[in-house]
Amino acid sequence: MAGNELTNIQIYQKKRNINVGVILFGVIFIYLVITVLAYLTGRHVSIYEVREGSILKDTAYTGIVIRQEEVVTSDAEGYVNYFAAEGSKAGSKTNIYSLSPGKLNLDDMGAEAEGIPEETDMELTAEEQSFILQKAQSFSDSFRPEQYTDVYAFKNSVTDVVQTNSAQSRQAKLNMLLQNGTEGLTVYPALRDGIIVYSIDGYENLTLDQVTEDVIAKTDYESMDLSNDMKVYPGDPVYKLITSDEWIVAVELDDAMAKEVADREYIKVRFSKDNETTWASFALYNTKDSNLGFFTFDHSMIRYATERFLDLELILEDETGLKIPKSAVTEKDFYTVPQDYLTRGGNSNETGLLVQKRKNTVEFEPVTVYYRDIETDMVYIDINSFKEGTVLVKPDSNDTCILKETASLSGVYNVNKGYAVFRQVNILCESEEYYIISNGNDYGLSNYDRIALDCDTIRDNGIVF
Repeated sequence: MAGNELTNIQIYQKKRNINVGVILFGVIFIYLVITVLAYLTGRHVSIYEVREGSILKDTAYTGIVIRQEEVVTSDAEGYVNYFAAEGSKAGSKTNIYSLSPGKLNLDDMGAEAEGIPEETDMELTAEEQSFILQKAQSFSDSFRPEQYTDVYAFKNSVTDVVQTNSAQSRQAKLNMLLQNGTEGLTVYPALRDGIIVYSIDGYENLTLDQVTEDVIAKTDYESMDLSNDMKVYPGDPVYKLITSDEWIVAVELDDAMAKEVADREYIKVRFSKDNETTWASFALYNTKDSNLGFFTFDHSMIRYATERFLDLELILEDETGLKIPKSAVTEKDFYTVPQDYLTRGGNSNETGLLVQKRKNTVEFEPVTVYYRDIETDMVYIDINSFKEGTVLVKPDSNDTCILKETASLSGVYNVNKGYAVFRQVNILCESEEYYIISNGNDYGLSNYDRIALDCDTIRDNGIVF
């Protein structure tokens, strides 16, 4: 019967299709999980960007100035008025001062007083005004609070202009009075060539063997200024002449500093008054109670002619280069190999060594050179590249050498490429936290390189997270 007819139905297992997208997603997901876990459980590396910088190691002192000085005294009674500006050079025929029976009060004279024409009552010239304006503008543009000594340098430059102008004005008035035959007015020229100073302090004849700790400390120090319209008597000082360009600054040093500079013949110094820097010959004298350092100069005397005491800084280190933190520097051992064992092998330009194998065969092995010592003509290669005792063959020769000699290099780990690569550093100087290293080394660092801040958190060739 048709309704009871059985049909033979076979059920086949459904064919499974491979979904490539799901597989790729799974692989990427697993990779991400592993990466995240490695990041969370691994030691993180802090990165430092190398920049150019400098380290200045200096120490400030106050010293006493010792010069060849001569106090000139008056040979008559009267009121003194000066022609020359203080701190200026004078020849043996230069008029320095005048004596008169009464006060001249040149500063209070009007343009028409005593027959003096108006042009001698001088004001600042256009050039002098322009100079002061330029100095003021430069000072304003470059001033920084941490360099407050620039204020004194600016003040001194303006004062020099004003004093020079004032001296010229007084000289013109004095000359006019002389031409008019003012009664009792006597002019005195310089005794000899020198620099004019209008103050005395009793240290004009000070010698090196008289310098003591109390002298440098300004104990009981007094200075007397010699001014215009001052009444003088025979034998009274009227001015001082500095007659030699050689001068000495004596300072007291503590034991640590005296030991550090004991073997130096020259030291670089900076004067705080005007931030001028120069070199001085140096001598150290140790006494029972103190260490005295003497700095001798043979130039620039006129800049500090009016100063008995000077603040100066000893610049013991002043290096510029790449600045890196001390925490980034480590030591690593390397094999040292004569440079002439290096060669290029195969069809590539890779640098490597010829290594002796069994049955006296020679194979080329590429290597990375970490440093080349020009003085010893040795190159440094990774100590993990070969086993100790490996025999190297010199190219185009039967000479051989055995790898056993090692040496250490100071360096940091460069992470520019995402993994740690050792780079040698040549340390020039240091502070408490940083080194200054040389720039331009083929095997070292360059400006803006990225390095591991702490060498203890990284391993050689390790991936940086």
